[in-house]
Amino acid sequence: MDIRRLQHLVMLADKANYARAAEQLHLSQPALTRSVQAAEEEFAMKLFERGAGGIRPTAAGQFVLERARELLRQSRSLQRDVQLYRDRQMGDTACGFGPFPAQFLLPPLLQQARKAFAAVHVRAIMGNWQQLLQRLKDDEIEFFVAETRELPAGSDCTVCALPAQPGGLYVRSGHPLLQSAQTDFTLTQLHAHGLAAVRLPQSVREALCTQLQLRHDKNLLAVECDDVNSLIQLTLHTDTVLAAIEPAVRPWLQSGQLQAVRARQVPAMTSSYGVVWQRGRSLSPMAQWLLQQVCELAAQA
Repeated sequence: MDIRRLQHLVMLADKANYARAAEQLHLSQPALTRSVQAAEEEFAMKLFERGAGGIRPTAAGQFVLERARELLRQSRSLQRDVQLYRDRQMGDTACGFGPFPAQFLLPPLLQQARKAFAAVHVRAIMGNWQQLLQRLKDDEIEFFVAETRELPAGSDCTVCALPAQPGGLYVRSGHPLLQSAQTDFTLTQLHAHGLAAVRLPQSVREALCTQLQLRHDKNLLAVECDDVNSLIQLTLHTDTVLAAIEPAVRPWLQSGQLQAVRARQVPAMTSSYGVVWQRGRSLSPMAQWLLQQVCELAAQA
């Protein structure tokens, strides 16, 4: 059933006159007459009859009109909701963040989203890139931000690379290493205090193991945890050495609670983050806005 034809039936019932109804609908009277006749043919019932007061619905017409009015209300509601969704004034979206992006990109992103589009429900899911990739394939999230250097070539994803962030090694203020006259250390010296990090890319693990002459990478880290805040608290209260990207620990560096330590012959540590979404899949208007903000925040970091 054409929604416009339902509008014609309702207008005729309201105006009880073909001429007035046609004028209100910006139609010619013959065109309105043909529309009503087509509806009667489709329903195989007479919907209107002439009475002393003009055109009035039959019993069958009343039955159809009651449902037609409800459909028209739903149609108007749909049009309104689509407009609000397009303008990011309603709806929901879900996205994913790896450990470090969640630490320095997610807080300002959520703040901006709430200030600009408070009516939209935003769900942020944390995890490593393997977990987030599976959630993306399962359509649980629209995109994710995480380490991408190990993303499988055949993952059928689009990747928008983000600016590389410098990494480093950090210890608490007052750490025994800082009491010595040395200004840089061997990786072996740092490893003796225990290294802590999120799940590292395999290429990074292999490079560090080679430097430390470790046979198994299971001996590389004293603590592996994808909760960056827990790693920072561990570093602040023990002699553990934290491997992290600089933006994630910047507030503690600025306050003097953490300090960077230089390690000789350690491979350069930089991030390789990107925004990942399914190839050929259109993002919702809100997800597009979030993605743009992620890129801007990463550039500022």
